[in-house]
Amino acid sequence: MSDILTQLQEGMDLLCTMFIAGLYYVERHHDLEQFGPNDKIPDLKADQPKEVETHDPQTFQDGQAEIARDLIIQAQRIEYLVSELPGLQNSERDQTRIISGLEEEIAGLEAQRLEAVRERDEVFGQLDALVRSLQRP
Repeated sequence: MSDILTQLQEGMDLLCTMFIAGLYYVERHHDLEQFGPNDKIPDLKADQPKEVETHDPQTFQDGQAEIARDLIIQAQRIEYLVSELPGLQNSERDQTRIISGLEEEIAGLEAQRLEAVRERDEVFGQLDALVRSLQRP
């Protein structure tokens, strides 16, 4: 599982993609209507690809409602991830204290790791000496 910042970035990327898909849906499936007296709807020739595939009003509204629902759900997911970010309830001083504690813990663990490496090398040396001292009968 990835960290919260990565999830947040992926969520924002998905939200942007969803916005683009929603705009494409509206642009591709809207009704051809004139909104002003100077608006013109071009006549398409038989060999011209259709730029707009008009849906019936109910299907178009249902599609818009579904897109809106998905956008709201994704925005709520992003809000949740933001609320889970560490440090929002802590002051800068508290965060500095927490980081210092973690640095001390890391230093202690590093000392343990170095001790384990030293012990491993010592045991390997003893094993090597033992193997070299063995002779064939």
